[in-house]
Amino acid sequence: MNIIDNMKSGVLPNGKVKVPHPPKPEGRTPVRVNGHEISEDAIRAEMQNHRASTPDQAKAEAIRALIVRQLLLEEAAAKDIIAEPKKLGEGLRELDDDAAIRTLLDNEISTPKADEEECRRYYKTNLARFSSETIYEARHILIAAPLSDNKKRAVAKTIAIDLIKQLESDISAFAELALKYSSCISKQQGGNLGQLSKGSTVAEFETVLFEMSAGQLWPAPVPTQFGYHIIKLEKIIKGEQLPFDVVHTKIGAWLEAASWSRAVAQYISILAGKAKIEGFEMNGAQSPLVQ
Repeated sequence: MNIIDNMKSGVLPNGKVKVPHPPKPEGRTPVRVNGHEISEDAIRAEMQNHRASTPDQAKAEAIRALIVRQLLLEEAAAKDIIAEPKKLGEGLRELDDDAAIRTLLDNEISTPKADEEECRRYYKTNLARFSSETIYEARHILIAAPLSDNKKRAVAKTIAIDLIKQLESDISAFAELALKYSSCISKQQGGNLGQLSKGSTVAEFETVLFEMSAGQLWPAPVPTQFGYHIIKLEKIIKGEQLPFDVVHTKIGAWLEAASWSRAVAQYISILAGKAKIEGFEMNGAQSPLVQ
């Protein structure tokens, strides 16, 4: 076999086999920013940083983030930015590209400080955000039964109804009955769940809990995915409105961060509008930096 035949067969003159480059997926336009191609490997690596409901959504977010990064790096290079990487901890330092992007944004983005009048206005229109949560101290007895087993669910409900009748006659027996019947580890503390707030428990349990009065035993078993619960609410600690002076600094920081985020998004939109972006629709160039 001569050299020409070798080359046709994929064998190089030195006897080694030539490994062909993997073909690009058919029908997919490579993603490019001003001629710079973003590789599939880079996209797959970036997807690890994006939590999304579907792989396609995670991929789209990853591509958008890489496009934004490339736009900012090109702009930093065009402005001849020389950045000094920050120390991030023991033996760690900021990546050169990250330092360049940070310096570019520091130079280009300027936002006003939030004044007291603006902070007070935000406080008054968002009072619910600035109050401590209401706390519920409760006990329960869980008669466990999986949703998939109708027979066990029926038996568990019957047991729970019987226990509620016993407790209506003698509520002081709650801890004793919890220790004997409950499938929850809280039985060792008499069924005590400690302090609960919104989001602490499953929705069915929480709905009932928020309707109860302090000291009340709920008169019916509460079904959840875990089984049937017997609930007693011990105490309610009402949430309190936090004074403006306590949250003033935090509000200012929020408002300034929101203003900075809007400015960055607008800046990136301008860069995207001037760039040649192929293989992906930016949809307004929302920046992952500001999410």
